[in-house]
Amino acid sequence: MKQILITCLILVTLVSCTSSEDIIIAEGSIESIEVIVGAEGNGCILSLHTEEGTIVSKGEILGKIDDQQLVLKRQQLISTQQRIESQAPDIEVQVAALEEQLSYAKSEKSRISSLVTANAASNKQLDDINTQVKTLELQIAAQRLTLAQSTASIAHESASLSFQIAQLDDQITKCIIKSPIDGVVLSSYAHAGELATIGRTLFKVADLKKVYLRAYITAAQLTRLKLGDTIKVMVDYGESGTRNYEGAISWISEKAEFTPKTVQTQDERAALVYAIKVSLINDGYLKLGMYGAIVEGN
Repeated sequence: MKQILITCLILVTLVSCTSSEDIIIAEGSIESIEVIVGAEGNGCILSLHTEEGTIVSKGEILGKIDDQQLVLKRQQLISTQQRIESQAPDIEVQVAALEEQLSYAKSEKSRISSLVTANAASNKQLDDINTQVKTLELQIAAQRLTLAQSTASIAHESASLSFQIAQLDDQITKCIIKSPIDGVVLSSYAHAGELATIGRTLFKVADLKKVYLRAYITAAQLTRLKLGDTIKVMVDYGESGTRNYEGAISWISEKAEFTPKTVQTQDERAALVYAIKVSLINDGYLKLGMYGAIVEGN
């Protein structure tokens, strides 16, 4: 009975404040898009500046979760990565000695070849030097392959550590608590010194510059309204009277539903209605939960 009386008083107030040419076609309350911000890290909350009513900007830093262990682990991984990368072999230095031997063997091959042509050296000497050249070439190729595989293994291990460091960087970043939107803090659910766990609700923020009136219309009224229509909204300020706003229909439900349970009479609950949203620009007077009505002239 109390709910019925309140609803009737609101409707009487709205009707008495409209002109004789205005007709209330729907009524509802002012709402906004609210974002509930949860913790993305685990640890003690070092700071959190989310007092109710605080005006915040998108991306603004509002607090921090202890990330000391993450930072230390990151430094450890960087140290390990540097040690591993320092073990990478310098291939050219490693094969320099064999390359020098090969160069000398090739020079000897050329010299012996000339002597054989001049019948000053035997063919066996030429065969021996050819074998030596071939052996050195194979040794160099094998060593280059081994060193290349070692280098690739070290690079792979270093890359794996880089991914782990990137993961820690991401976790450290998530320990910084930021506002996801421009708006006003509506509620704060945590304080500095408390323990945060991933998913714990920290605060709720809403953009109060752009609000909307959620109302319900009948199928008959739906035929006269469409998305984008500019309509008149009258908001009740209690004893202070009413204020009129121009809004645009930004959403109409695709599915009919029964009248919300706040309507107590059985006949009204049985009626099928469509939910709509009327977007409004807040001039500073609109507050969440205020009652408003959609009106149209005769």
